[in-house]
Amino acid sequence: MPDEEWDRFLRESVTGVADAPREPSARAREVAGRLREQPGRPEAWRTHTLPRRGRRKGWYVVGLVASAVLLAVALAPSQVGGLVGIGGSDARPLAAETGNPDQAPPAEPALRPTLDEPFKGSPAARWASGSAGITVPVAKATGWMSAGQVGRALEQSRAFLVSSSLDREVLRGVRPDKAITLINPHQQDTQAYLKASFRTPSEENDPLLLFSRFRASEVRLVGDVVKTRGRLTYGEGKRGALQVTADVTFVYPVTRAAAGSDEVVRTIVRREVVMSWDNPAKVITEPGTFSLVSYKLDMTNGGCGGPTGFLTPAFGQDRDTAEVGGEVDPYDRSTPLKGSGQGADDDGCRTATRS
Repeated sequence: MPDEEWDRFLRESVTGVADAPREPSARAREVAGRLREQPGRPEAWRTHTLPRRGRRKGWYVVGLVASAVLLAVALAPSQVGGLVGIGGSDARPLAAETGNPDQAPPAEPALRPTLDEPFKGSPAARWASGSAGITVPVAKATGWMSAGQVGRALEQSRAFLVSSSLDREVLRGVRPDKAITLINPHQQDTQAYLKASFRTPSEENDPLLLFSRFRASEVRLVGDVVKTRGRLTYGEGKRGALQVTADVTFVYPVTRAAAGSDEVVRTIVRREVVMSWDNPAKVITEPGTFSLVSYKLDMTNGGCGGPTGFLTPAFGQDRDTAEVGGEVDPYDRSTPLKGSGQGADDDGCRTATRS
């Protein structure tokens, strides 16, 4: 080998040949293997993808709005609560009443009722409407009646409440003939009460003890809804009869009958009626009728003068002097009725703590 070739061989042995193949590094082999398994553009090593600008802006706005809401709630919780449902009254309908409540409904914001919202500011806003607010229990054989007969008697008992306290014509002052036909015509004392109460109303013979009536020339109902809450219970009565007890509160929103009147007030009536569905083999009765055992009444803003046979709510400044005496919460159903007149203890009218 010539000396020049030998010298070049020695130099290239140290420095390497420019175009000679090289063994790939460990990192290069790793990347090459990844490319074979996942074709496409790889993500750069030790880098991350920046979030999209639009998405980042959206979360920024949400955070800003949430911060503003929390600040507003802290500064004015009652006002904001009424708008977004935080800290305000619950507007969800109440479940049906199936037993004695242990306390009165919670206080509501002092809001004035309107023609469009006649139950505004009242616990009754969450009550059911009409007959739907009167709970009927499951029928079981009781006394002389089978389960099917008990079921029909319970429905007829509720029908009496509808005809006596919810019928639109009766509320306008018409005689409640449909309701009266459900009362045993052979019960002499009750028939005497019914005749006297519509002819010459008095403390003893007052139709309001059983029927809700307004003078159409003075008062008109607001809207088509009367709110109700209560229930029927039953058990075996005298001589094997089925005894049904109704305890129901009715809330009537009304305004003056004069055209253009827009002041809305509420008359609240709670009634307890005990009905006996007698065994015709033991008591003289008619099919489909019951005998009255007892009836009690408690009402607010229904009139405090002498009995007229009509509910007479007060409006405007008259409300300040219409009711006197002790205070009563007309929505409190946790205590039983005690008397039979306008005041539960027969002590005259009382002032409602809310309407």
